[in-house]
Amino acid sequence: MTDSAPPRDPIADLRQIAYLLERSNAATPRVKAFRTAAAVAEATGLDELRKRIDNRTLTNLSGIGDSTAAVITESLAGRRPAYFDKVEADLPPAAPPSPMRQALRGDLHTHSDWSDGGSPIEEMVTAARDLGHEYVALTDHSPRLTVARGLSPVRLREQLAIVRRLNEEMAPFRILTGIEVDILDDGGLDQQGDLLAELDIVVASVHSKLRMDRAAMTRRMVMAVANPHTDILGHCTGRLLSGKGRAESEFDAEIVFEACKQFGVAVEINSRPERLDPPRRLLAMAMDRGCIFSIDTDAHAPGQLEWQTNGCERAEELGLEPSRVINTMTAAALLSRERPTPDL
Repeated sequence: MTDSAPPRDPIADLRQIAYLLERSNAATPRVKAFRTAAAVAEATGLDELRKRIDNRTLTNLSGIGDSTAAVITESLAGRRPAYFDKVEADLPPAAPPSPMRQALRGDLHTHSDWSDGGSPIEEMVTAARDLGHEYVALTDHSPRLTVARGLSPVRLREQLAIVRRLNEEMAPFRILTGIEVDILDDGGLDQQGDLLAELDIVVASVHSKLRMDRAAMTRRMVMAVANPHTDILGHCTGRLLSGKGRAESEFDAEIVFEACKQFGVAVEINSRPERLDPPRRLLAMAMDRGCIFSIDTDAHAPGQLEWQTNGCERAEELGLEPSRVINTMTAAALLSRERPTPDL
């Protein structure tokens, strides 16, 4: 094969296309095809890829299809793969970061392939660092959410060891240890208390019995907010805006937000396009009650880390000041912040 231009890196191109697909909320199988192809290409090696291009056997490799083979071929020929144009056409036009986005120092709700995320920890945290974050919290699911491969205490401790190693390698960037812990039916948290006490960030979210009676759901959420380990109340209504959709859970928002204020728990502004939770009317109510907030992506893939702009836009529309958003703080200030004494 004769190249007229220096070859590109086909593995980097495949991963960048996957990243852009994630950012545009493309279907998971489509994203997975490019991430799988990148892994196969890396394992195969560039020399073998070139031979297979010449022999027209590239697609004989398991995990390489027509589209990904075209990317590899064009990349090694020194051409920008045409698939980039296709992906970029689905992306919203680029805009300069808003004042709120510029004020954010990190993301406090993300997932890796240790639970229901699609990418390894290293890829998630590297993407967060490359976006300019100073820190990111790794908050994979707790044990009861078996459909999301929630972490048992043993697996969580194994993850903490990996985070310690990565923090040594990636300093001064910091990975905050964390969990998205299920709020149980009685308001308890789905993980051992001593283990929760070791974590930097605990996001408490309702994932089951979302149609619970209003009074019972209110008690359930208040109990979770009052737990001293809870730092953030995640996607409070549980609504879904896409697909079959899901209606908001019913609870007394004034009571729940007052509890958040009293116990110093941040109300999450969830930036996932299918959540955008809380709705504007409840976000305005939480602001009026004097709550603090955390603007998070709930990212399950590296490209989704850019969704934080969704939450920033909603916060700015309602006039939320960055000083009331905890992830505008430095990591040191965030982890040493003092909680208010509840006025009960």
